[in-house]
Amino acid sequence: MVSLVSEYANILQIGARNMQNYALLHAVGETKKPVLLKRGIMSTIEELLMAAEHILSHGNEQVMLCERGIRTFETYTRNTLDISAIPLLKQLCHLPVIVDPSHATGKWDLVEPVSRASVAAGADGLIIEVHPNPEEAASDGAQSLKPERFKALIQSLKPVAEAVGRTL
Repeated sequence: MVSLVSEYANILQIGARNMQNYALLHAVGETKKPVLLKRGIMSTIEELLMAAEHILSHGNEQVMLCERGIRTFETYTRNTLDISAIPLLKQLCHLPVIVDPSHATGKWDLVEPVSRASVAAGADGLIIEVHPNPEEAASDGAQSLKPERFKALIQSLKPVAEAVGRTL
C-alpha cells in the first residue's frame, strides 16, 4: 500500500496512532519520499526519536518530526502541546521539527497564540487547518481557521520569527 500511495503523494504522513507501527515505518523507510512523523499522543521524545531512527535505518533520510500535542490530565484543550519538545528535539537531532497547533489545541482561537509560541521556540514549520466554512467541515472544524484569519496569522508570525533571528 505504501508504494501505491508513494506514486501519488508528495509527502507520506505517519499519524500519531501509527508512530510505533514498525512495519509501516520500515516500508516508508524504503521509499524516497519525505516522511512527516507525528508524535504519538502518549509517546516520549525518546520514543519519537527511535521511531524516526527506524525510518532512517531503512534508507530514507527525509524525515520530519511533528509535535502535535500529548495527552495529559488537562481537558480544556484536545491535547497539551509540549513546547519544550521543539528546542529539545533540535538539540538532540538534525531533523526538522514541525508543529501542529490545530491538533494540539483542538480550538481555532488557540491556534494563533500557540503558532507564535512554536515559531519562537524554533519550529521549522507549522501545520494549520484552514477551511472556508469550519462549521460545515466534515472533520476538524472546531480547530480550523478561516482563510482571512490564516492570512492574519501568517502576518503576525513574521515579527516573532524576526525577533528570534529567523525569517518566514
